[in-house]
Amino acid sequence: MRVSRRQWWAWAVVALVVVAAVTPLVHTWLTNPDDQRLVDLDVYRTGGQMLLDGRPVYDYFTPAPQLLPFTYPPIAAMLAVGLAAMSWETAQWVWTGGIFVALAVTVGFSFRQVLGGEALRRYMPWVFGLLMVLCVYLMPIRDQVRFGQVDILLVALCLADCVAKRPWWPRGFLIGLATAVKLTPGVFLIYLLVTRQWRTFFMASFVAAVLTLLPFAVIPQDSIDFWFSALLDPERLGANAATTNQSMRGMLIRLYLPEPLTTVIWLALVAAVGWYGFRGARDAYRDGDSVTAVALVGLMAVLLSPVAWIHHLAWVVVVLAAIVGDGRDPVRVRVAAGVWLFYVVPVPWWGVSLKAADIPGVSVVLGKIVQNGFGLGALALVWLLASWLPKRRPDHLNLGTRYAVDGRRVAE
Repeated sequence: MRVSRRQWWAWAVVALVVVAAVTPLVHTWLTNPDDQRLVDLDVYRTGGQMLLDGRPVYDYFTPAPQLLPFTYPPIAAMLAVGLAAMSWETAQWVWTGGIFVALAVTVGFSFRQVLGGEALRRYMPWVFGLLMVLCVYLMPIRDQVRFGQVDILLVALCLADCVAKRPWWPRGFLIGLATAVKLTPGVFLIYLLVTRQWRTFFMASFVAAVLTLLPFAVIPQDSIDFWFSALLDPERLGANAATTNQSMRGMLIRLYLPEPLTTVIWLALVAAVGWYGFRGARDAYRDGDSVTAVALVGLMAVLLSPVAWIHHLAWVVVVLAAIVGDGRDPVRVRVAAGVWLFYVVPVPWWGVSLKAADIPGVSVVLGKIVQNGFGLGALALVWLLASWLPKRRPDHLNLGTRYAVDGRRVAE
């Protein structure tokens, strides 16, 4: 986005409006009792502190009542040393500010068609501010602030790597970094393969490999502990059957079927949904709609993962942008508004309340469906982006565009 001199005053006012709009959210979570405040940020800092103290990273838990272990790869603990060097109060403000910066980057790249369109270019700061406020109050984004999570930063890294027109970094570097810090962005390596972006794929793989192997030289015992022990224990991530786990596996676990049957069904769904989702992402990329491609791959990161908490659905920001497109199709805008509202309200927790109401013939079935609402919604979004959206695209975006291996668009 290019900013004219005349727009600087508008951007300043918009920044103040956005700050005012997010203040209630920030105040709520940063004034929480200390042992309930930004608990995931506390996990990150604890990992960094263990390295500074020379103690085993994966043997330590945060203090009661949370008792949370460090679950990320060793390179994440090394990067978290900077957080550990700060005071707890400073780290809270720095991290929370970083969440909103990452969200701003995500909104800017995702809604580029709207923000750069001729009709709204004059009002770009105001539209951007409105989009920021709307996205802040999505439940997955609210949870970024509540827990002090890293997900929106990973979204911003992968999105920027895929859609930036002329990146100043080697394309693939940011995907490799995100994959090394948290394994789920590794789905973008599959995306790069199926779209034959070989140069980007090799760069991402190289960066991920270097950042994965580096800790074996610096903190070898912690690296061994993670890759051969901690990684293989899914319970370290928390109760997999909890409502907040909205992955396909989480939804299946809550059916309380025999474990072998649950595993078989889950693997079959992973194969089917993965094939459908990555095919849709490949087709979107070939049609020149890289935002939709990223949105689909982001949904794959949530649905195919064994565990995906609600805050992992930060990809919904990119999904909304993909649906809106350039904002000129009123049907797409209305659909996006419905999706936005669905992910603003606490749908899964309504399901928990409905189950607790114990209404004969209703609570057990309907309550379970509503409890899985965000995960089922993500599945519906995969269909919407892969099958419905291509029919709504303007004709000039459905000309069978393909890409050369260096990322240049070539008309077929």
